Amino acid sequence: MRRWLAALVAATTSLVLVSLLVPLALLVRSVAHSEAVAAATRAAESVAVAVGAVDEETLRLTAEQAGASSGHPVTVFLADGRVLGAVAARSRAVDLAARGRSLTAVVPGGREILVAVQGAPGGTAVVRAFLADADLDRGVHRTWLALLILGVALVGLGILVADRLARAVVRPTTALAQVSHRLAKGDLTARATPQGPPEVRTAGLALNHLAGRISDLLAEERETAADVSHRLRTPLTGLRLEAESLADPGEAARMEARVDALERAVTAVINDVRRRSRERASCDAVAVVRDRVEFWSVLAEDQSRTFSLDLAPGPLPVAAAAEDLADCVDALLGNVFAHTPDGTSFRVLLALGPDDAVALTVSDAGPGFGPGDLPRRGESGAGSTGLGLDIARRVAEDSGGSLTVGRSDPGGAEVRLLLRLLLGPIRDGQGEAML
Repeated sequence: MRRWLAALVAATTSLVLVSLLVPLALLVRSVAHSEAVAAATRAAESVAVAVGAVDEETLRLTAEQAGASSGHPVTVFLADGRVLGAVAARSRAVDLAARGRSLTAVVPGGREILVAVQGAPGGTAVVRAFLADADLDRGVHRTWLALLILGVALVGLGILVADRLARAVVRPTTALAQVSHRLAKGDLTARATPQGPPEVRTAGLALNHLAGRISDLLAEERETAADVSHRLRTPLTGLRLEAESLADPGEAARMEARVDALERAVTAVINDVRRRSRERASCDAVAVVRDRVEFWSVLAEDQSRTFSLDLAPGPLPVAAAAEDLADCVDALLGNVFAHTPDGTSFRVLLALGPDDAVALTVSDAGPGFGPGDLPRRGESGAGSTGLGLDIARRVAEDSGGSLTVGRSDPGGAEVRLLLRLLLGPIRDGQGEAML
């Protein structure tokens, strides 16, 4: 925008200056010509007054003095053919002036200013002042150069003023854009400082109002979700009492463990939705992936599934909380167990990826994905909710990475996550462990 305004002002100022300076330059040349002709005419007339009033020697000295003082050579052509003053050839214009008519004639190299003096001894005398072409344009080019410098300075001044005005508009507009980007990234505390023109200040106030309204709506949504989750505690308490009343102690212990796990999940949901924003936590991807694969290995053994776990040398700190990454791994492995037959093998690979990323790949030897792209949230071609891959996708994108799906080497499904690699201490919300 600043460049556009500068170009607009430069073009407008240039047009105005051209329309003013070109006529002014022509006027300067015309005035210079008129002054040069007037000076030569005055020199010739000053000598013409002396013709017939002084002797020839005095007239000669008068002509030479007038030529030296004016800078224009002065010559006196007497009626008898004699020539006094500066040496000059008798031209046809001089013969015409000898008939009693003063005139100005253009000759090679300049102009002749001819003054006829009637009543001189022996007939009409002619006083000639020669005006060279260089004398006509004397000082014109310097004046033109000064006008050009003035025009360039005015254009530069206009561009400078336009740039300052543009900055006064662009700076607050850029600040509004930065605030909107921060809001888009989840920083709901971002607010604009109203500044600049009234229209921009109004836009800043409107953006602040919008950000505040979004924060209020999200807070209401978090509290609503937390309340709904909290209501689950009542049936969970009843379920725990039912589990404790079972006659079989082993079955009772098993049911209580399941209830405890479900209650922990509900508590995690309540805590999660009440967080104002996701903290910029990090974790060791090697430790989290190893822990979750060990958890699922028990079920894999029960279903006669063979699996392989390939982990890069750790630690590998990634920009994701340990809980989020664990949920992501659980969702991917849960899909494998839910959508492939018992006995289907799978593989988990964690390695360094391109562009400072950590690649987590989960593949299996099952039927693979059906035709079409990655299932969208809430949609699935296998009778599920379709949220598992969406959870993994959100974890990857929140860390600055991505998720892709494809076909594995055995022909089954393959899901590959790229998580941003961090170089620094791991922050898990409980403290820091320096790498």
